[in-house]
Amino acid sequence: MFNRRIATALATGLCAALAAGAATAQVTQLTVYTALETDQLKAYQTAFEKANPDVSITWVRDSTGIITARLLAEKANPRADVIMGVAATSMAIFDSEGMLQPYAPKGLERVVAQYRDPKNPPAWFGMDVWGATVCFNTVEAAKRNIPKPESWKDLTKPVYKGQIVMPHPASSGTGFFDVSAWLQLWGEADGWKFMDGLHENIAQYMHSGSRPCASAANGEYVVGISFEYRANREKAQGKPIELVFPKEGLGWDLEAIGIYKGTKNTVAAQKLLDWAVSDEAMGLYANNFAIVAVPSMNKTLPNVPADYGNRLVKNDFSWAAKNRERILAEWSKRYESKAAPK
Repeated sequence: MFNRRIATALATGLCAALAAGAATAQVTQLTVYTALETDQLKAYQTAFEKANPDVSITWVRDSTGIITARLLAEKANPRADVIMGVAATSMAIFDSEGMLQPYAPKGLERVVAQYRDPKNPPAWFGMDVWGATVCFNTVEAAKRNIPKPESWKDLTKPVYKGQIVMPHPASSGTGFFDVSAWLQLWGEADGWKFMDGLHENIAQYMHSGSRPCASAANGEYVVGISFEYRANREKAQGKPIELVFPKEGLGWDLEAIGIYKGTKNTVAAQKLLDWAVSDEAMGLYANNFAIVAVPSMNKTLPNVPADYGNRLVKNDFSWAAKNRERILAEWSKRYESKAAPK
């Protein structure tokens, strides 16, 4: 009797262990390359995995320029399943290189045309817009008698010399959309002329879109050229900054998502794209950004003007993608001397 009970218990335990093992084996590990901010990843992952318990995300994260270069370098030996939260200008490059698997997720029709690849099915679609914002430290400015800038051109005035940091455009998507916006806004001759003047006042080009704002918020510099998510995060933490939206217009890009061509986890990848276009996902993006790809899900954000969308420059993603290498080479030739150490 005793032995039978032990045998039954052992058999029951073994069955349970086998069942648990089978359940574990059914969870697909999805490798997702991303340039999303580290403090956004947890909320997105938790919500997705709760809705899709059979898929688990493993993130590979870096700044836009670095993750773009890595994906291009790995083209012959791809490791990513999905690219998520990477600039649309980079996605256009991947598409032109034949690296993306087109897919039309459920609910794609809700994404406005300007925020997705025009092909059907699309190679990628947008999640949200992130745009240029200047972080201005009011305490340090008062100490140094430095006025609040109202425009990009203001930042070329001698009073700002050595007081400005901005993202390096080869490392940072934010830095690249600043540069491409200035070139599109004023034309190439005047755009480079403006950047020559700005360069005179730059203390350092940093390898991150967030760091210039964090540095200004911490009082290391008076002005940090960054983007609205990081600016709002710093201000919400009580840092003495004002958000400035230069009146000529704001550079911007889309955080976008697409499936890496050749993934062995196509079904799981499609589930992530289906989720990424859902109300739940758009609602999470809207906690961070004033404009999301499904306009009905937009929310008013503190410190971001109600007409924010109207302040964005006309941005030709195709032009920016095709000319990226040329623009970066010219930028580096002119300004690399003030790049932060890597």
